[in-house]
Amino acid sequence: MEFSLNSPALFIIVGIILLLVTAQSVFFLIRAWKAGKEMGMATATLRKTVISSAIFTIAPAVSILMGVLVLSKKLGLALPWLRLSVIGALTYELTAAESAAKAAGTSLEESAVAVTGEQFLNISIVMTLGIIVGLVLVPILCKRIQGGMVKMRNKDSKWGEIVTAALFMGMISAFLGLIFTDISTGLAGWGKVFVMLVSAVCMALFGLLIKVTKWKWLNDYALPICMLIGMASAIPITNLIGG
Repeated sequence: MEFSLNSPALFIIVGIILLLVTAQSVFFLIRAWKAGKEMGMATATLRKTVISSAIFTIAPAVSILMGVLVLSKKLGLALPWLRLSVIGALTYELTAAESAAKAAGTSLEESAVAVTGEQFLNISIVMTLGIIVGLVLVPILCKRIQGGMVKMRNKDSKWGEIVTAALFMGMISAFLGLIFTDISTGLAGWGKVFVMLVSAVCMALFGLLIKVTKWKWLNDYALPICMLIGMASAIPITNLIGG
């Protein structure tokens, strides 16, 4: 049987999983609505909260959709659709997929080279098992870690802020290093760096705009817009420096 990235069997499996996840979301939505009514919240308030929440999920979903489209060129549509629809994060999935692809003897950047069944399986395992670790550790360690952070903030708020910022910067640094992996190959290797700088400047401008205008609603749209601008800038940058 010939391997296909877009086999109907894969879509059936993904569809079943996403139906279960959607059913879970609907279940908790109903429970939350009932809990709100028991607390005495007005129906109009609950309806407004649901509608506004649904609207503001559209913008972040745009960045996720872009990730699905990027990964689908090499991995088909079913796997990226699954990974970015449940507990996957765009930054993690792209990094994990590319690392696994290189280890399997291919690359996501080489869209002309087809992925074999064995390579697809290896990439799928890395993307899936990597995110499951966090899912397992959160209920075991999250309460203890969070409790420790709260105690630290109560004891010394300044040190609490420093530790929180350090943890965040450590996470960012893990992804940031991947951008500079090809700079030793010449000017063409700096393409990722230039795209990152364009996105960073764009995000800084959004931050300044939000601060000046007090338009808090822009917080939900800044990321996808900056990602679109960054991706669009990659075209002229690549044409200019090569690569």
